[in-house]
Amino acid sequence: MNESMITSIRERYQRTFEQIAETAVASGRAAGAVRLVVVSKSQPLEVLQASISAGITCFGENYVEEAVEKIAALHGTGVEWHMIGHVQSRKAEAVAAHFDMLHSLDSLKLANRLDRFCGELGRRLPVLLEFNVSGEERKSGFPAWEQERWADLASEIEPILALPHLQVRGLMSMPPFFDDPERTRPYFQRLRRLQEFLAKRYPGPQWQELSMGTSVDFLAAVQEGATFVRIGQAILGPRAK
Repeated sequence: MNESMITSIRERYQRTFEQIAETAVASGRAAGAVRLVVVSKSQPLEVLQASISAGITCFGENYVEEAVEKIAALHGTGVEWHMIGHVQSRKAEAVAAHFDMLHSLDSLKLANRLDRFCGELGRRLPVLLEFNVSGEERKSGFPAWEQERWADLASEIEPILALPHLQVRGLMSMPPFFDDPERTRPYFQRLRRLQEFLAKRYPGPQWQELSMGTSVDFLAAVQEGATFVRIGQAILGPRAK
């Protein structure tokens, strides 16, 4: 195995992990309050193998078919696999069978299919509800950019909360991309306010998770309450073309 690759990945991973912990503590939170999901989409298998040797235990994938191949190849390594990209409903069976958590549940149709397949597999899948907090048309997620219309989300969210084989644990969002993380901060704040709104309206489920923040803005996300940050190239290096 490429020892220099392992060393480089380990150094970047530890540095990022330390930044997250320090920012959490400075924000009045516990050092371990935020989990780091290492985004491995488009990375070759050798990079993932080196990453596991470097101590990484949680990967986030965007594409189902690509991820399933990696999961099979790395079976038995003890790694957690999180699906963080948009999922077409026809791929729900693969997600139900192979992933430890879904960050991007964005429709009742997908939820119903996941619930059915999870029931057949005899498992309960932890999920996060994805919300579009920016209003960008190309972004997935339940529409949540207008706070005065949050109550209108009930017709789709309430049936999901009742599904027996899905465990809703919180929210996820992908805000607009800005080089300046301060421009992203208002969207993180909006997602946190939505979390508080839903927790008050539906006190039964656990809404504690917030998946937000990437390589450019993860420190601002931690300051605003993220419990998962999703970081890829800053740790693993450039993706394969």
